[in-house]
Amino acid sequence: MKAMVINRYGPPEVLEYATLERPVPKEDELLVKVRATSVNPVECAMRRGELKLLVRLKFPAVLGVDVSGEIVEMGQAVSDFRVGDAVYAFVALPRSGGYAEYAVVRAAWAGRKPANLSDAEAAVVPGVGLTALQALRDRVRLQTGQRVLINGGAGGVGTFAIQIARALGARVTAVCSAPKVDLVRRLGAERVIDYAREDFAKDRDCYDVILDCVGNRTFWTYRRMLRTGGIHVAITPTPKQFLFSKLSMLTPGKASQVFLVQPDGKGLEFLRGLIEAGQVRPVIDRTYTLPQMAEAHRYIETKRATGKVAVTVTV
Repeated sequence: MKAMVINRYGPPEVLEYATLERPVPKEDELLVKVRATSVNPVECAMRRGELKLLVRLKFPAVLGVDVSGEIVEMGQAVSDFRVGDAVYAFVALPRSGGYAEYAVVRAAWAGRKPANLSDAEAAVVPGVGLTALQALRDRVRLQTGQRVLINGGAGGVGTFAIQIARALGARVTAVCSAPKVDLVRRLGAERVIDYAREDFAKDRDCYDVILDCVGNRTFWTYRRMLRTGGIHVAITPTPKQFLFSKLSMLTPGKASQVFLVQPDGKGLEFLRGLIEAGQVRPVIDRTYTLPQMAEAHRYIETKRATGKVAVTVTV
């Protein structure tokens, strides 16, 4: 099979188009013919070697945590799917494998692809969609009527978080740059702050939940913006964010947490319901082909992408 691999850590140029043996699924796994995948900042960090302490890659390594495609083979213990089913999945970081024509996915990590999405559209959902869903619904248990601030509202996680928060009945304020204000408002933000014109940190005691998708402010800034009992959730697992999480335990009443997304087929089924009901839709900035993966990584690293970057693999 064809795949994009890396044989060492480094810049986007280390991504190479190669031929590998097709993987074989274990008894609880699916072999998926990958129609599309996506590029996430975490994969760029893995390629640069910045996550060595969390994920040790074995070279040649195939990156890619998002998969959309068709089941072509299954393990004997799988009963919830059939060969030929269209599925999408988030693959745990140590496994990855989405940058290839075929990928092995645990059946428990997969969901049926939303019927109203193309493979490219479905491929941008799993990682960021589950991040937003698990952070807001499961971690902080966002309630109807609560106020949530989303810093980085036009990014991959942010565009999903706005829509999921609205679907959960929350009132959303989102922070983004001026060219993206109209999009973020259309996604459902009640209030949109252009960070170049207004300092969103001037808000005081306003929010029940702050979802930080950027990591450019400290918890002490966010703490002033939280109501009593409020929670700040960071999705950037940096040492600084972990330190803020520990320190927040010394100041009861307002908490900081670092959130790491987990593969979850049931969560993907929940997202499928929202997508097919028209409550959530993916936002795609650009689409590349598998041989253009290095170019896609370079674009992600500009940090100018609106929503997600999709990559078509097979047709």
